[in-house]
Amino acid sequence: MSERKAEVKRNTKETAIELSLNLDGAGAADISTGIGFYDHMLGHIAHHGQFDLRVQAQGDLHIDAHHTVEDIAICLGRAIDEALGSRSGIERMGAAYVPMDEALARAVIDLSGRPYAVIIAEFNTPLMGEMPTDLVIHSLETVAAHARMNLHAEALYGRNDHHKAEALFKAFGRALASAVAIDPRRQGVPSTKGTLTE
Repeated sequence: MSERKAEVKRNTKETAIELSLNLDGAGAADISTGIGFYDHMLGHIAHHGQFDLRVQAQGDLHIDAHHTVEDIAICLGRAIDEALGSRSGIERMGAAYVPMDEALARAVIDLSGRPYAVIIAEFNTPLMGEMPTDLVIHSLETVAAHARMNLHAEALYGRNDHHKAEALFKAFGRALASAVAIDPRRQGVPSTKGTLTE
């Protein structure tokens, strides 16, 4: 099996981002986005998905966190897509439930090549650290679009916004780990039409 790795760079007037991803890693995370809460959430994806993830980002945080979070999500989605290559031999679909104290989240992924996201989560506070809570949903939607995955994720219940967001990102990482896993019995792509890239 060839190495399933990718490196993505994005440079605009708003952000400068370097991101590398190894789908067959050990959960190593080296993440510096300038937004502590987002570092924390991306670290959960790496750790619980057993992906090696490195993110170095500089953004226009003097404006707000939106451009930085969005552009990192674009890069992460593109890295997932690139690292998967033809998507041959993968399980394709994965799902996970994750509790975090009183909160429970679910994520379901199909690496179908067709981008679509349904993210359902209600938050009570406008910010978690320096990250607006609405960017939790937007970041997952953006990753799904650029990874060309079908993602359904929901914070099923909970009182604490941090717990709900953390459960969502952990569930995403675990569901993605299941979906990208190699099925040794499978020859070619897991699709009756013969492709997951078009």
